[in-house]
Amino acid sequence: MAHDKTALDTRLMHTGLAEFDPVTGQAPVALPAVRTSTVRFENLDAHDRAQVRKGQGARVVTYGRMGMDTNEALENVFSQLENGTHTYLAPSGLSGVTLALLTFLSAGDHALLSDNVYGPVRHLDDAILKRLNIEITYFSATDELGALIRENTRVVYVETPGSLLFEMLDIPALAKITRAHDLPLVVDNTWGSGYIYRPLDLGAQVSVIAGTKYVGGHSDLLLGAVVTNDEAIARRINATQYALGYAVSADDAWLALRGVRTLPIRMAQHAHNAMKVCEFLDARPEVLRVFHPAWPKDAGHALWQRDCTGSNGMLAAHLDVSVPAGRAFVDALTLFGIGYSWGGFESLVQFVDVKSLGGHTYWGEIGSERGVVVRLHIGLEAVDDVIEDLRQAFERAQAAG
Repeated sequence: MAHDKTALDTRLMHTGLAEFDPVTGQAPVALPAVRTSTVRFENLDAHDRAQVRKGQGARVVTYGRMGMDTNEALENVFSQLENGTHTYLAPSGLSGVTLALLTFLSAGDHALLSDNVYGPVRHLDDAILKRLNIEITYFSATDELGALIRENTRVVYVETPGSLLFEMLDIPALAKITRAHDLPLVVDNTWGSGYIYRPLDLGAQVSVIAGTKYVGGHSDLLLGAVVTNDEAIARRINATQYALGYAVSADDAWLALRGVRTLPIRMAQHAHNAMKVCEFLDARPEVLRVFHPAWPKDAGHALWQRDCTGSNGMLAAHLDVSVPAGRAFVDALTLFGIGYSWGGFESLVQFVDVKSLGGHTYWGEIGSERGVVVRLHIGLEAVDDVIEDLRQAFERAQAAG
């Protein structure tokens, strides 16, 4: 879709609003959730015209699985966020990843994936891709990507920043290599969600977002989106989405539309709170290192400054404590839920024993075999309360040895 010159914040407020009734001249602010499984046609001519336009690539709904007005409005929002031309919705972030990968991969093909990807992507590899005789090679930021490309390599898929330690990857440099080999570069951009990071503008052809996270913002929906600015790739994604039978309910699309209206102010507040927590953690004797790309001491800070327009609430800390003390620390937190998601209004924590990362590239990033890693999503609570909660949890950890 065409993008006007108004600020993204303004476009997010005015994309997908309800149209005025032509008779009464009235309209609600929010577009209603338009639900249907069956699409009716006034006559066969209308049906035939729809089929012709659909065959030409237009977004024409002939069955409810694709979704009607509410879903289309959300697709337009994702296209606005990512500066893309085509968006395809999926029932979850992982299904969005699956859609993106299966668009390019067939039996006997090879793909290159960054080794910092979201954990369930490896499960997709083990449970599905291997069964389809698709081979995956995981690479790190220090590997020479060009040397890993094979004759049957069909796609390069990365996540940046990474899922646990938030390593920034150099997308323009990777895109230069992939384009030289005529390979699509797919980026999991859930961290940036199009608002603070735009891989398509940096040279990638496909961006995947878990709308479950910051777009929804309220931990009450599951949603994925695959966005591209390449017409030929869009046709391939469209065909794959249809074949997989993916559908997103109008109610979930409506919740995402509601959430994205406050994305600009939520993201900024998450980022503000996270930086305050980084300052606190950096001063603690138990903390060996803080991982957050907007933090000046982070290894990826220069790339973040170059490529991003903001940050969010995600960070991790390597704690020099025993596993029992680390568990006591997590259990002592009162404002943090223990959970795998993030991007909602609430604070969350995950716990990782460093020894469980043995043999993984993460180990090299951490630089030590001792301690634990806690991944924190800093929510929208008053940041002083969050810091006080972390402080008392450290005291409990000390008591645990």
